[in-house]
Amino acid sequence: MAYHNLTVSANHSSGSGNFYRPFSVFSVLTLTLLAMLVIATFVWNVLVLVTILRVRTFHRVPHNLVASMAISDVMVAALVMPLSLVHELNGRQWKLGRVLCQVWISFDVLCCTASIWNVTAIALDRYWSITRHLEYTLKTRKRISNIMIVLTWLLSSVISLSPLFGWGETYSEEHLECQVSQEPSYTIFSTFGAFYLPLCVVLFVYWKIYKAAKFRIGSRKTNTITPMAEVIEVKEAAHQPQMVFTVRHATVTFQTDGDTWREQKEKKAALMVGILIGVFVLCWIPFFITELINPLCSCDIPPIWKSIFLWLGYSNSFFNPLIYTAFNKNYNNAFRNLFSRQR
Repeated sequence: MAYHNLTVSANHSSGSGNFYRPFSVFSVLTLTLLAMLVIATFVWNVLVLVTILRVRTFHRVPHNLVASMAISDVMVAALVMPLSLVHELNGRQWKLGRVLCQVWISFDVLCCTASIWNVTAIALDRYWSITRHLEYTLKTRKRISNIMIVLTWLLSSVISLSPLFGWGETYSEEHLECQVSQEPSYTIFSTFGAFYLPLCVVLFVYWKIYKAAKFRIGSRKTNTITPMAEVIEVKEAAHQPQMVFTVRHATVTFQTDGDTWREQKEKKAALMVGILIGVFVLCWIPFFITELINPLCSCDIPPIWKSIFLWLGYSNSFFNPLIYTAFNKNYNNAFRNLFSRQR
């Protein structure tokens, strides 16, 4: 996210503390891996978008939520991560001017916040589809998902554009710094709006999904009817061989709480949501903890750790489509058909 506390002064970055020394083996390897992450994030999310556009059955919920998430992640890969990589190459100094700095910061906050809230919207959609599948009809689901998409991008825009209207400064020409507004009030507003609030929502949602799944398993009752095996013997004349017919027993099972197909679908959805939320938390929580603490307590966090936490957060845009499509056979089949047609 563009809450970039990643910069250091020109004097500090030109000294021995500059981690990305020119042509060092480790710096070249690190920057190569980051460039590969940028490319992979862009390609994978574009592939998801192309699949949704070309497959007619995907033109409905919940794929509109997935499309919204893929759009935000594509924007992260195309508009945010490349400039962040240039920022790292320049020793965390910003040499591209004030205007581009403001554009970069705004898109960073917008895209990353939208990506986080899209994950939250998908988790909410899965929760309602599992716990209220009778009343959460396709029409209702479509209306609610569209509302969540609009609110996601609206909130993200408010958070990202606020500094452009005077809520703090993003660029320092003297120190060549480009970072999000360090105004304490904006820090609290942006971090809670972009991360801590959706974090509370997704944790609550997954707890409710886990509780509902546990209740279903505990309350499931199975009625079984097992007829006894019977042996029917038919004897004929005295010197004839004996003929024996055996009727094997059969078991008939009745499940009183729903069919197996729905249970398997719900378990798969719960697992997908759990992994999606778990990766989301692991990727973003280190960054947002430091981002909230740093302006409030004026702590001196080493720039290299800020870079690590930031790129760990960016990597969430790569994992999002990977996790979702891995649990959806329709996407896997669509990918294969897409590539087979191109051949």
